[in-house]
Amino acid sequence: MRETANQFVKVGWDVTVVNIARESWELDSGIDLSLLEQVDPRVDIVELPLTREDLETDIRLYSEDRALNPNGWVAKLRRRQTKTFPEPNFGEWRSDLEQAVLKIHREKPADLLLASCVPYVNLAAAWKLWEEEQVPYAVDFRDGWSIDVIDGVEAFARDSEEGRWEKKVLDQAVSLWVVNDPIAEHYRARYPEFADRVHVVRNGYDADSSPGRVHKPDRESGLVFGYLGTVNFSIPHLETVLNAWRAAREKEPLLANARFELRGHIGNGAHRGANRHAEVLKEAEADGVFFGGPAAKAEVASIYASWDAMVLILIGGRYVTSGKVYEYMATGLPIVSAHAVEHDASNVLRGHPLWTGAVGIDEEGLTESFIKAAYMAVETTDEEHAEAMAHADQFTREALMSVAVKNLVEELAK
Repeated sequence: MRETANQFVKVGWDVTVVNIARESWELDSGIDLSLLEQVDPRVDIVELPLTREDLETDIRLYSEDRALNPNGWVAKLRRRQTKTFPEPNFGEWRSDLEQAVLKIHREKPADLLLASCVPYVNLAAAWKLWEEEQVPYAVDFRDGWSIDVIDGVEAFARDSEEGRWEKKVLDQAVSLWVVNDPIAEHYRARYPEFADRVHVVRNGYDADSSPGRVHKPDRESGLVFGYLGTVNFSIPHLETVLNAWRAAREKEPLLANARFELRGHIGNGAHRGANRHAEVLKEAEADGVFFGGPAAKAEVASIYASWDAMVLILIGGRYVTSGKVYEYMATGLPIVSAHAVEHDASNVLRGHPLWTGAVGIDEEGLTESFIKAAYMAVETTDEEHAEAMAHADQFTREALMSVAVKNLVEELAK
């Protein structure tokens, strides 16, 4: 979204971004203020005082009803939230978002609104501006709404309230952006009359996140494998990866003194940080596993530069790509895939010279992948390292989003 705003500015547009307050993001998932430094200063940012009531952790602010019957309070909250828009947690934001975009438009007439989801209640604001002021809009779904990308099934029926909202909004949209081809296929099949307006706009990576240099591992001090990303996979998934890591260290002398470092947020909301995932990682410290917590965007390149191989742990299957796969490729380091074989990340990685391949969430297969990556790390030539980095060049976020914005502007002009 940051790169989208920047690219619109680069082609001469006056851009206003509507967001929620930083304090609200802090409660939800945490924020990385270093990312704001990369927003073009010409972008106007409007922050709305919207927040999720259920994420409040100060019990002194709880009502008596919430304190005495927390589950019942949450159930009532969900019913109330979905009365105005069919989305738990965010539905009640509808009126505030609608009024915000109307106010901005009346002060500075808009030529286009781009609704980035989630939350999907943003669609209501796009629809309101279209309904009252006929301002064209486009939708950036990323993972889509009517497709459950994790389980690969329909998320809701066409005749549900969500289904009616999705069809109504997409019928009038200038364009729909989704993150990969399987999701695009879902929407083209679901809305054939809209098929030519569905476009794949991949996540890509920021060029400054790449270490951008030839890597020399230090075998004596021990190889370092790394994972950077949100720890949002299941406990069994994590345990399988850690068991495979332990087995690889026991089996392969090259890995005997190796480390496995994980960086990123663990969970979100009330479950962030203190949960079973954190306990499992703590228990694995005897196997050379270390959790270092979240990393600021400005640190990413140096973190990658300190690692010898990457471990790509992902949930979902063919409908999930992830943003990290592009960044991992750009390191030019060996990549161990700990995800389903039929995963869109496999499509992206195909052709990467230092990929160990997809073996699924299988302990024996992952054990061999760790060993294979270790040998890749110490045997890779400078030329192979450069070839691996070059494979990712096509996926720089600036290159992908400049094309997407250019195409959207052209569609708007039709």
